[in-house]
Amino acid sequence: MTDDSNLEPRPVRSAGRLEKEENRLWRLALMFVVLLATALAAVTWERMQTLPFHLGMILPIAVLCVAVAFSAFSYGRRRQVSEMKDIVQNLKERAVAPSEEQLDQLGQVIMRSQRSFKELIDSFDDIAFACSLDGTLRTVNRRLTSVLGAAYAEIVGRKLDDFLDEPRRSDVEGALTRFLEKRRWAGIIQVRLKNSSRVLHLDCVLNAIVKGDDVVGVSALARDITEEREKEKRFTELFETLQEGVYICTPEGKLLDANAALVRMTGYASKEELLSLSAGGLNADPSQSPTLGRSGEDRGGVRAREIKLRRKNGSTAAFLDTSAAVWDSAGKIIRYQGTLVDVTEQREMEKALRRQEEFQRYLLESLPDLILVIDLNQRYSFVSSRIRDLLGCKPEDFLGKKLEELPDHSPEFVNVYRDVSSGRKKFGTCEYSTRHYDGSWRTMRAAASPLVDAEGRVSGVIVSVRDITVEKKFEQQIIQSERLAAMGQMIGGFAHELNNPLTSILGVAELLQDEEAAIPFRKQLVMLQQQARRAADIVQNLMYFSRPPAPGRSQINVSELMQRTLALHSYSLRKNNITVDFLPEPALPQVSGDPHQLMQVFLNLILNAEQAIREARDRGTLRVRLGADANLVSAIFQDDGPGVPAEILPNIFDPFYTTRRPGRGTGLGLSVCRAILREHGGNVEAGSAPGGGAVFTVTLPIASALAQTGAAASATSSGA
Repeated sequence: MTDDSNLEPRPVRSAGRLEKEENRLWRLALMFVVLLATALAAVTWERMQTLPFHLGMILPIAVLCVAVAFSAFSYGRRRQVSEMKDIVQNLKERAVAPSEEQLDQLGQVIMRSQRSFKELIDSFDDIAFACSLDGTLRTVNRRLTSVLGAAYAEIVGRKLDDFLDEPRRSDVEGALTRFLEKRRWAGIIQVRLKNSSRVLHLDCVLNAIVKGDDVVGVSALARDITEEREKEKRFTELFETLQEGVYICTPEGKLLDANAALVRMTGYASKEELLSLSAGGLNADPSQSPTLGRSGEDRGGVRAREIKLRRKNGSTAAFLDTSAAVWDSAGKIIRYQGTLVDVTEQREMEKALRRQEEFQRYLLESLPDLILVIDLNQRYSFVSSRIRDLLGCKPEDFLGKKLEELPDHSPEFVNVYRDVSSGRKKFGTCEYSTRHYDGSWRTMRAAASPLVDAEGRVSGVIVSVRDITVEKKFEQQIIQSERLAAMGQMIGGFAHELNNPLTSILGVAELLQDEEAAIPFRKQLVMLQQQARRAADIVQNLMYFSRPPAPGRSQINVSELMQRTLALHSYSLRKNNITVDFLPEPALPQVSGDPHQLMQVFLNLILNAEQAIREARDRGTLRVRLGADANLVSAIFQDDGPGVPAEILPNIFDPFYTTRRPGRGTGLGLSVCRAILREHGGNVEAGSAPGGGAVFTVTLPIASALAQTGAAASATSSGA
């Protein structure tokens, strides 16, 4: 070993201008890195405020520490390089063999530099390696060793072909010449390792290692993008196989990309033909702005809507459009992407269903019957609008309610529902009474049958309800008419049978009066003759009333007809303590008509007055007055009963309108009277008397006036 004392002291080498500039650049670079880290922390400070407290404090400090650590690392590497340069410079200046200490010192510096470089490339997440032109690996980083599954010593010195099945050297021979010319290459290659069947996709950057002017090797930096490529492949497959139309467009609405489903939906032959359209090329209305585009004020949120687009053949189709924006790194919207679902057929089906539902609704509303659907829980699930006409209610008053929850529900109706819903009967009918919204009672006829669902199971009961109130009253009227007809026949027979003994009684009474008898006995004979005559008159009136009407009309004395009517009903009036105040008018002009029908009118008015008085008091008075003017004969019936309330006065002549309790009248009397009088050219009017009670006024045209009116009408029709 050479003695250190024999060595000359190493002169201190003064820093040259180049080294000064180098030092100044190092200081500027370190200062720039620190300032950059500080600026990054300041810029992201507001966003970090939204993070949890501990993260908001740690992140800026961590960034600053990384910058300081990098500066320290760079400064250390700079010192090592400077020491090496000093040693080499001293050796050159002294031109003597270096000592062992100097060599050791130089070796340690070189080893530290190599170790630092190795640590640097090992810290890369990407693959880094260097190889010669024949493919022999000279150095690799830790990432490549993990990919190849071998140790560093097992890889360095071996060729790439020992680890790769793809690509082979023969595959890259053609590209090697171009690489040697350009000395750089970047691209994506597919790699398959020998110990794995998986294909890797690497994004590579290759740079030539130059010695002098010759390329002696290749340095490579590769990033594994296999996962991204697989995701991209899956996305592409999904994009192309989706049955919904997928599109990407500019904010102005110009299509940038579309999948096969959208091309098929719009009727175009290829994607290129669809993408060649202008921004408004798919508009159903060309005059409007592009359907897929958005305004400048749009925030880029998710938009879901239904739109109409024009197909290639010119037809219009309906689509459900759902789209959202895609932003760039600067926060600017660069495109929109979304899906289109063709709902044209669905909308057509919905229209057809709506038309069918409307037809069914109109059909149900046009039916004269009320249609009800009651489920198995006894709740109304459907009520047709006919309920407004039948009961004055709304369907909502019934929907969702149970049968027994409704007021005035009918036990007969409930029993029919239970029989049909339980399967005891396939078809059930009933008649029941229910209350109208105005308080009146109506008679209904219900017909029920089971309601079957699509699976053939009974899901409820459908009921058809018809208002038969009028029919029932007609039925009662017919029954009453038949009873009256039978009574008339009986009265005719009775009157005929009574006439014979009454005739004998009258004849014997007259014979006894012709003989001389005592005065008391004569008075009894006179009374006997009077009562027999009265009985004969009653029998004659009964026969007159019960006799079938003769065809045609005759001249009628209203005063005489009124007397007959009062005599026919005199017994009932006396029994009910009703006094008749009647003044005959023999000089009244005659009228033309059917005496039996007019007698029925007078009798109905007398019966109404009698019943009104009986409901109000124990006794009363019926006042009947006759009169005449130039053209009309009038008969006024005035009672002292309760009268007719003003609110029901306009309705008393309506058919079946009655204020009496059930069983006391059919409500047809006054309507029949008015109909008969109008057939005779007359009328009947009702009003209230000043002192209480009701007043009915009957007017009939005089026979001569009626004949003149008829002649004038005939002349007018002939002239026409």
